[in-house]
Amino acid sequence: MAESAQQGPDTSDMAAVHKVFRGSLASAPSFVGSAAGDDARRALIANYYANLMSFLEAHHGGEEEIIFPRLIERLPAQRSVVEHAEGQHHQVTGLIEGAKKSIGTWEETGDPGAGTLVASLQSLGDVLIPHLDEEEANIVPLASEVMTVEEWGQLPGHALGSFTGDKVWLIMGLIRENFTQQQRDMMLAHMPPPARQMWESMGESSFNELIAQVRQTA
Repeated sequence: MAESAQQGPDTSDMAAVHKVFRGSLASAPSFVGSAAGDDARRALIANYYANLMSFLEAHHGGEEEIIFPRLIERLPAQRSVVEHAEGQHHQVTGLIEGAKKSIGTWEETGDPGAGTLVASLQSLGDVLIPHLDEEEANIVPLASEVMTVEEWGQLPGHALGSFTGDKVWLIMGLIRENFTQQQRDMMLAHMPPPARQMWESMGESSFNELIAQVRQTA
């Protein structure tokens, strides 16, 4: 056990998860614009971003419950670094709420709400992306020093348990696209058995079908 804790976890999966947010927010003008005049596609893209917002909330919740308290306890000299990241989470929370409202408005009103939604998602990205950069540079290395493999491994299960969207397999697929095969195997190993069975029985195929539709913007 001591050797496992000494080795520390492979925290490179955090950057892979962050790529989901980076890529999806960067694609907002293209994805939203591709739904102009198309009610069915607007519903598809709105649902995609609604699930992304739910995942961002779950992701931040996991960091706040699993990572930040342990870093403050075990590295008290780094408290200000951790509290800075927590403060950025609070900034992002308001922008997530604004984006969620814009998603709902766009889905209801159609094209007139498209510009507002794109602006809302871009505003979120303007604050979130620098936060992700800082987190990868400052928080993740600290976690690799003082957290155990088991503690880090709690993050996927926490995210699944607190996710409030309607397509958890969409999020799983987006993450797995950025993972190595070893990370994909570890992800499944830390999932509750029902979640793993869901992914293997229908989630992966559903993801592949849906994401092809989402990315078909031409």
